[in-house]
Amino acid sequence: MDFGGTNLKYNTVLAKRAMANVRIIIPTPLRQYAGNRDAVEVEAESVREALTDLVERHDQLRRHLFSEDGRLRNFVNVYVNEEDIRYLERDGTSLKGGDTISIVPSIAGGSFSLMDRLAAKRKDVLSPGEIKRYSRHLILPEVGMAGQLKLKQSSALIIGAGGLGVPLTQYLSAAGVGRLGIVDFDVIDESNLQRQVLYSTKDVGRKKLEVAKERVAQINPNVDVQTHETRLTSDNALDILKDYDVIIDGTDNFPTRYLVNDASVLLQKPNVYGSIFRFEGQASVFDARRGPCYRCLYSQPPPPGLVPSCAEGGVLGVLPGIIGSIQAIETLKLLLGKEDTLIGRLLVFDALQMKFRELKLRKNPECPICGSNPTIKELIDYEEFCGLRGPSERVGQELQITVDALKERLDQRHEVVLLDVREPMEWEIAHLDRAVLMPVGEVPARVNELNTADEIVVYCKTGVRSARITNFLRELGFRKAKNLVGGIDEWAEKVEPEMPRY
Repeated sequence: MDFGGTNLKYNTVLAKRAMANVRIIIPTPLRQYAGNRDAVEVEAESVREALTDLVERHDQLRRHLFSEDGRLRNFVNVYVNEEDIRYLERDGTSLKGGDTISIVPSIAGGSFSLMDRLAAKRKDVLSPGEIKRYSRHLILPEVGMAGQLKLKQSSALIIGAGGLGVPLTQYLSAAGVGRLGIVDFDVIDESNLQRQVLYSTKDVGRKKLEVAKERVAQINPNVDVQTHETRLTSDNALDILKDYDVIIDGTDNFPTRYLVNDASVLLQKPNVYGSIFRFEGQASVFDARRGPCYRCLYSQPPPPGLVPSCAEGGVLGVLPGIIGSIQAIETLKLLLGKEDTLIGRLLVFDALQMKFRELKLRKNPECPICGSNPTIKELIDYEEFCGLRGPSERVGQELQITVDALKERLDQRHEVVLLDVREPMEWEIAHLDRAVLMPVGEVPARVNELNTADEIVVYCKTGVRSARITNFLRELGFRKAKNLVGGIDEWAEKVEPEMPRY
């Protein structure tokens, strides 16, 4: 419908025509621009004249109803009484006394109108819908309107969409952080569902980022979600992290954890740390400008395989929800500019005893990246730093055996000792026939039970722990010891598909 330009005025011809008294109903999202009135009485011969009169009286309505060329905006419908006249000829919309004009903007997501959505995109104000959504924040003296605007104008990057990343994604999007970045390249597995409650059974096999973005849109459509479907590396970390106010570490491996720390220090950004294992969790905030960094706490990573991952050691499903929520709280406090954060403090949570402990952290003046004379001035090779280069580099090629090669040897009835170095709980789930259970921690004391003349194939879940034990046995003279590449997980995938996987 063409209303003839932005500066619509009554002319002398219109003034001579017979005018009808009509009522214009103002929709809720637009009432703030019409003196908070729900209806306006005008005299007009046509809808065009009625709306022209309306915006002459309430000029702030003009940009919400009309585009710059004077046409009614595409997301605004107009009804006379109960008839949609949006696409009628411009001269075919005459009015008679007592008619009611209804302005109906598009509605998306219940009562959240498109007009409100457009207002929500502005970074300098809170829309009426946002005020309603965040009302419990707004009545907190520590947040208020100014604080909520800070959150709307801020950004945070979550590295990892797993156990810790899930509660972070849920609570930071619900809280109204304006731009939320997520880094991940994994797909949803059934084993994730016990703790990663953002995902459901029907999502198994889908990309975590894809599902997470959909869920955030359902939680809070005001949030701009930026997804980074990639493995974080020394080559891309600085480029990805530089555009966010706060970095949040939701990783599950040491190379990425040290990478996140070093990149945050180099970019002078706070790093909200969280880690989980079995029934225990840790949380802190590392900001080299005001306190220690992660390297000040742990200058060196543990040897490969010494500290099992959650995939190897297990984790209570509720625990990442607790630690991730603590990380979310610290992130919001940082974005709000609050001083009392976990900088310089390590929070340790024991879920079995239901106890929190707080440990003081000090900045290490000799820290290689944030100390007085830093030696790390650019990102390094973190796989090498942590002693991880993949199975083929952790142990030589001659110290390995594939699952296919092992199956062939077993089918040919070769004498092979199968040494399972997992934990008893893992053994109960699945194990290879005729294997011997000797958990990693027991191997040094029980090594005399093995014969150096035997061909020994060492296996664990994925080949990490068993690689370390294979090296250990080789050093003791077990020249025929080999590591099973991919562990029992790869055996179940390629050789024995009926075997349970965990």
